[in-house]
Amino acid sequence: MPKATAIVNARVFDGIRLRDWTSVRFAEGTITDCATGPTAHHGDEVVDAHGGTILPGLIDSHIHLVPGALAQGLTFGVTTALDMFSQADVMAAAKRQAGTRSDVADVRSAGIGATAPGGHPSAMYSPFPTLTGPEQAERFVADRVAEGSDFVKVFGPSGPAGPWATPSLNLATITALTEAAHSRGLVVVAHVNSLAGLREVVSAGVDVIAHVPVDGELDRALAERIAEAGIAVGPTLTTAENVLGEPGGAAVASDPRLAGMLDDAQVRRLTSGASAQHGRKTPPYSRAEVNVGRLVDAGVTILAGTDAPNPGTVFGASLHRELELLGRCGMTPAQALSAATVAPARMFNLADRGHVAPGQRADLVIVSGDPLTDVTATRAIERIWRAGVPCDRRAFVANAAETRELEAFDARVAKVVAAVRELRYGFGQARPH
Repeated sequence: MPKATAIVNARVFDGIRLRDWTSVRFAEGTITDCATGPTAHHGDEVVDAHGGTILPGLIDSHIHLVPGALAQGLTFGVTTALDMFSQADVMAAAKRQAGTRSDVADVRSAGIGATAPGGHPSAMYSPFPTLTGPEQAERFVADRVAEGSDFVKVFGPSGPAGPWATPSLNLATITALTEAAHSRGLVVVAHVNSLAGLREVVSAGVDVIAHVPVDGELDRALAERIAEAGIAVGPTLTTAENVLGEPGGAAVASDPRLAGMLDDAQVRRLTSGASAQHGRKTPPYSRAEVNVGRLVDAGVTILAGTDAPNPGTVFGASLHRELELLGRCGMTPAQALSAATVAPARMFNLADRGHVAPGQRADLVIVSGDPLTDVTATRAIERIWRAGVPCDRRAFVANAAETRELEAFDARVAKVVAAVRELRYGFGQARPH
């Protein structure tokens, strides 16, 4: 293997803007030089990009770990994944895999999220520790740190008040968790799916908000408050559109730039998301895009994440759909690309990645075409390097154990979705009188 690699005849997007560089050189997993002229040294491997665009390796800022997640993500240019809830043993196994293999994405994880007894997502991941009050926050965070969590996930109020509400943490407990995490230098991510919950977690001082509410329209004052507080939002639109009945997964499956890397099972997964909601009364998906647009207008930092493997999503492939959807919310291609590179790297203190520059980790993707004009050009991937190691880009095919685990995950999701539909939208099993 050569000592170093030099990519030439390229356009370079550094995570923020297009540079005038045409060449990037890296050695031993680190970028050593970016220049307008040749960077190759004697003995280097030289890769001709043929006018293609170099991007930082993509970061999916919202996944949930199942076996195979990191391998499949990497085949679509996702070099780092941020796991937003996993049991401690699943998190530890994924970290071991990422630390010993170059053919899977790197990973950071929240481990077990903080919720109330019976609160979301206890129907999916049971048993796990819960909290009943702020006095338990310090111990909860300490236990997550001991298990290896890289940041803290909290579940905010998840529905309307009344007899059909899901149990949730109160503001005092969320605030105490946030303070305990911040005292250890940890980022706090808050799951919300209602405007009321959004207001509450903003008051608690969290750092990142996962999902965008669709139970009403976000007002300008709240969007500006989020921006002023420096809170980032990961709207996970690619999951929202499928949950709310839009055929977004089918759009991914039908794109020839992605389809060649998907097997029949993955195509079925992508096309099954919206069909399950057909004809059912849910809020319009367009409301999600309106609310994200208001966040964008207010200057809120947006993070690209998929919430894979929820129905209608596939690891890696769906992140490219997320970029397209962010563009529909008013983000420029450069802003959308930043949402999948430099923005999550900064928010989650990943100082060594998300940016093409000397000294940065050599997580790099070459795409043909111009994603600064058409962000869907990210789907035309030519080459991928993970910490300087080239990815042998072949379609991921799940083994039997991975398939069983994914099917088990789907069953847990179906249970939760059915409960949420009944609580919030009034369909599913009849309510008792």
